Amino acid sequence: MLRLSPTRLAFVTERHLATLTTLRADGTPHVVPVAFTWDEDAGVARVTTRPTTQKAVNARRRAAGEPARAVLCQVDGRRWLTLEGTVEVVDDPAEIADAVARYAARYRPPNPAVERVVLRITADRAMSSRDLA
Repeated sequence: MLRLSPTRLAFVTERHLATLTTLRADGTPHVVPVAFTWDEDAGVARVTTRPTTQKAVNARRRAAGEPARAVLCQVDGRRWLTLEGTVEVVDDPAEIADAVARYAARYRPPNPAVERVVLRITADRAMSSRDLA
């Protein structure tokens, strides 16, 4: 399980948006801005989204039986942190509720009327600017 250094952990809990990169069926990157949360105990990042979004469609796709991969990159001026790993779509109500609560704590309470799934990114690689290393 990936563990972040104290400096990286502090940065990933600041209130910033990130970009999420997933791959379309033709292999080209799909990059969108997202809000996400980092679960240090599980070593996963979570993004909530509607089940029909392109990022959710991409996350469901498996190549040669392998899970899809995704990249989150959070930037603030010269500071940046990239988390890379496998991604899966989770529709378990308990995990969605947990992800929504974490989102509300980091950003703001989301619209409760929106149907959601969780994109769970199990990070296996982290890169960052020198001052976060």
